[in-house]
Amino acid sequence: MTASLFQPITLDGLTFPNRIAVAPMCQYSAEDGSASDWHLYHWMNLAMSGAGMVTVEMTDVERRGRITHGCLGLYSEDNEAAARRALDAARRVAAPGTKFGSQLAHAGRKASNRKPWQGGGPLQPNEDPWQTVSASAIAYDTGWNVPHALEDEEIQQLIERFTDAARRAERAGFDFLELHAAHGYLIFQFLSPLSNQRTDRWGGSLENRVRLVVEIAKAVRKATPKLMLGARLSVKDWVDGGFDVEDAIEVAKALKDEGVAYLCCSSGGNSPLQKLPAGPGYQVHLAEAVRKGADIPTRAVGLIDDPKQAEAILTEGRADMVALARAFLADPRWGWRAAATFSETIHPAPQLARSVTTMQHWMKAAG
Repeated sequence: MTASLFQPITLDGLTFPNRIAVAPMCQYSAEDGSASDWHLYHWMNLAMSGAGMVTVEMTDVERRGRITHGCLGLYSEDNEAAARRALDAARRVAAPGTKFGSQLAHAGRKASNRKPWQGGGPLQPNEDPWQTVSASAIAYDTGWNVPHALEDEEIQQLIERFTDAARRAERAGFDFLELHAAHGYLIFQFLSPLSNQRTDRWGGSLENRVRLVVEIAKAVRKATPKLMLGARLSVKDWVDGGFDVEDAIEVAKALKDEGVAYLCCSSGGNSPLQKLPAGPGYQVHLAEAVRKGADIPTRAVGLIDDPKQAEAILTEGRADMVALARAFLADPRWGWRAAATFSETIHPAPQLARSVTTMQHWMKAAG
């Protein structure tokens, strides 16, 4: 009997060969938003990982939406051409049926930062910083830039930026899109009462705070109707008085009504005061709650690295897919390892075929 991890799943007409997903991972290695040779290597590697769903990193819809100077974007013709180059290369080596997605995003008040290996934190005056934007003029933390609160006309322009980027993603050859409404970036800054203290139609009630992501989803669906659309959501702020599971379920219902096909359920990232109980599978209960509460397919994510743990999440009905990030960085053939664990077929590129028996031997020995 086929393991749950290796059963196909169809979302809005798009079929994935298995339920293993690569979660988006910022590489901070782009050149003015354009994918570099690093991305060429990285995407090709992920294409051969055994995951059926590969969502490439947070991809910003405008230059000021980047977290760092090295963040990926889809706001220019050069960005689009570079993404197409890397994606075409990845497809040439990908396992059969592998689908690739672009995660459209804007960092908002968490933009204009140094790369992690340069210390992180806000860019200083001599490091070419830029004015950040958000729902309200509230800094992420002490010492961070105070963002400009977007005006109504600017919000409308932002929605157009998302649709422009979606069209670029489609032309570049991506199979699906994912809206980044998690980890304290701009869309989530509108969703959370901790960062959104507006009194107009974009703030206050949850109905108003959800308006931005709903309008973006509606506009993106209209602009790229042939592409499946999903979303990633921070289901919980982990701060008293912040966004929580009950809010997330209502957001999920609203997005489902706009044709969003799945929700990747993450959490946190919007406040330095968060008390996040990190550990293997620490967010699975959030995916389970949203799946049941909104009747929408969910992707569980968060320090999942054991194939048996991933399988249990699916067989117990807690989520419809599992997504891994760091595990794929540590083991670029994690999908093979999972397949060998459950005696499923591995689909290698021909050049790698001789290594399959080695993987199977390793997993048998690990027993």
